[in-house]
Amino acid sequence: ATEDSRQETVVDLLDPELLRFEPFPVGRLDKDTEGLLLLTNDGQLAHQLLSPKKHVPKTYEVHVNKPIDQTALDQLEKGVDIGEGYVTKPAEASLLESENGVERLLLTITEGKFHQVKRMLKAVGHDVIYLKRLKMGDVDLDEELLPGEYRELSEHELAALQNKKTL
Repeated sequence: ATEDSRQETVVDLLDPELLRFEPFPVGRLDKDTEGLLLLTNDGQLAHQLLSPKKHVPKTYEVHVNKPIDQTALDQLEKGVDIGEGYVTKPAEASLLESENGVERLLLTITEGKFHQVKRMLKAVGHDVIYLKRLKMGDVDLDEELLPGEYRELSEHELAALQNKKTL
């Protein structure tokens, strides 16, 4: 949301001087998810990045509640039924090294259904305990930024997002 009378929104984190440009989020991050979120006032760019027809990849680091096997990864890569008869498009899934007993994976999807990553993992028998968006299209999360911090896209990043029909 860009406005909420009860809780702070991502737009509330911005310098008030930037609000005159009327920025809005490109897509969403759940309240308990962190990572890359693009803000813009360019409706055409937002549509290009969000349109299911454009297949813009979004990559997440996902921590799950128990070990995940190759069968589950294969299911994610083929597409899974996340409820209401909807089968996701194929994803890219790979295991990362476990950390402190937590199973970690990278998951790249090209659509953005409501709670999609969580629902995909639930469909293969896992609960997501941590979720972080690392990449959208050709833009990587700036690891120098702390949660709630932001920066402008570089000219190169913006050009990469604007000039490609599918990223």
